[in-house]
Amino acid sequence: MQKCNEDINYFQHYCVFVLFVDYSNNQYIMNKYKTFYELDVKLSQSVLRTLKELSFIYATPIQEKCIPCLLKNKDVVAEAVTGSGKTLAFVIPIIEVILKKTEPLKKNAVSALIISPTRELASQTHEVLLKFLSSIENLTSALLVGGNTINEDIQKLKTEGANIIVATPGRLEELITKNFSDINLHKSLKELDMLILDEADKLLDLGFEKSLNVILRYLPIQRRTGLFSATQTHQLEKLVKAGLRNPILIEVKEKKITNPDSSQLEDAATPSALTNYYIICQPNRKLTILVNFIKKKGFNLKYMLFLSSCACVDYFVTILRTLLPEVELYGLHGKMKTRRYKIFEKFKSVESGLLICTDVMSRGVDIPEVHWVIQYDPPSSATSFVHRCGRTARIGRIGYSLTMLLPNEDAYPNFILRNQKVVLKKRNTIKSDNYEEIIDTVRQLQLNNRHIFDKANRAFVSYIQAYSKYECNLILRVKDLDISKLAYGFGLLKLPKMPELKGKDTSYFKSVDIDFNDIKYLNEKREKLREGKLEHYRETGVWPGAKKKRQKQTIPWSDIKQRKLDRQERKKIKKEKRMQKIEAGKVKKKKRKNVISEQEMEELMKDIALLKKFKKRKISVEDFNKQFADSNTS
Repeated sequence: MQKCNEDINYFQHYCVFVLFVDYSNNQYIMNKYKTFYELDVKLSQSVLRTLKELSFIYATPIQEKCIPCLLKNKDVVAEAVTGSGKTLAFVIPIIEVILKKTEPLKKNAVSALIISPTRELASQTHEVLLKFLSSIENLTSALLVGGNTINEDIQKLKTEGANIIVATPGRLEELITKNFSDINLHKSLKELDMLILDEADKLLDLGFEKSLNVILRYLPIQRRTGLFSATQTHQLEKLVKAGLRNPILIEVKEKKITNPDSSQLEDAATPSALTNYYIICQPNRKLTILVNFIKKKGFNLKYMLFLSSCACVDYFVTILRTLLPEVELYGLHGKMKTRRYKIFEKFKSVESGLLICTDVMSRGVDIPEVHWVIQYDPPSSATSFVHRCGRTARIGRIGYSLTMLLPNEDAYPNFILRNQKVVLKKRNTIKSDNYEEIIDTVRQLQLNNRHIFDKANRAFVSYIQAYSKYECNLILRVKDLDISKLAYGFGLLKLPKMPELKGKDTSYFKSVDIDFNDIKYLNEKREKLREGKLEHYRETGVWPGAKKKRQKQTIPWSDIKQRKLDRQERKKIKKEKRMQKIEAGKVKKKKRKNVISEQEMEELMKDIALLKKFKKRKISVEDFNKQFADSNTS
């Protein structure tokens, strides 16, 4: 951290601190920065002792600014690159606020609430919190996430209580809104001092917005609120929903060269110690390039491989165990329950291995010493690209990322440069002459085990479905994919039935010439069940349990026309009967009510135009009141 220039700007009612940090030469002169003893606020001895035990002596820029602001009753919106120490920036103030209370908290009084988008991130934050609480008596915490049963969480809250809660939105909403006889979390939150939204931009996405709005309705208005993320300033208009009052916006931006044609330092979205590469792969050789790349780099490193779907993770874990037997493999995705924690903890503790995962692991999680982040597919959004890369090169450590692109995705590096100011360097082609040997191995795995055969088909279909949902669908289009080569690159035995294949040239793909019903499950019980269904299918032509397709009822055009004429005739007869009743005086004709005159409508339009001017701050409050009064008196 060689240079640090602080610039204070004011944007509307937001107080903005922007810190520019130059990591370009990877030298860290720590005496340029304050130690935790030298911050603008005095920290308690127990917190300082824990920081020393964790070997944290100097405060990072985000910690140096956020800790004093939160302790001075300010709401904070903090944006900093991944791995900049945001967790300590809110954990320390939470503990300090509680320790400075004149009266000790009751067992069930919740003073602080930390909301995280994923179980892994919540679990990691809670681990950091526990390290500080270990030296503080009578201060409790609770981790409330999915995976555990709701009864387990209720029992823990009842017996142990919780002064600090770390939770995911779904589980917290369930505990707050439902009535439980053993606990009343709604009542416990009335003494809340601080709310932290970790990875705030993700929490404010549509998927979490509903749960978050419900939770916020149960929280006291008089509280401190902190929003932390690596990418969030473009969503400032949503801060109102989080209940922030005149927040301080703290941005910590690294400076590095983002334009390959210029030597000028610019704001960077990823750490300067991170080098990003990309490679163009032919669809049929992509898997082979991945295998050869890991073999070339070595098996004593720590890798993270990001895939686009849960089904792809399940499939790649299975086949890479055979293709890379020397590597310790771990698979993790969002559909796993309690197993996710065990796998996550195992990978954190090992010195080398390969974690194959979805974007559930792209946010906030801190895994020590990840050397390479490999993106087998581009992520669904540009911000996710930054978060994926951020799993390596954390807090100044050197790291690398590799994005594997297809020929039709060659515009993606330029898109990321313009959208996120991240430079992707083109890497030399990796040898893949043995791709036929690799694919034959994968196909043989499927021929020997129907379970792998099923996984392969599900993975390929889910890959295509995920591809159709990309944010940058102008350059990543399903219609540009060479699906025939791609299916071969997945090692499929046959092409699945998909609407995306309609009109496509599939001559490159050669199906294996066998009866696919002959492929058996290794699990005897499952295979016996399949054989019974297969026998029923051969006898009846219908697979047991399959939903019957509803046949559309075809109606002759002449009948449709006649029905239309009948409806019109009925309406005509009904109208004639009503007119007869009106003429006979049996029914009074309905009068139109509340008809607005042209003059009234004109005055109303003027008032609306005046209100729009006021909302856009084109006129002052005094002018608005005067003009509005004049228009109403006239």
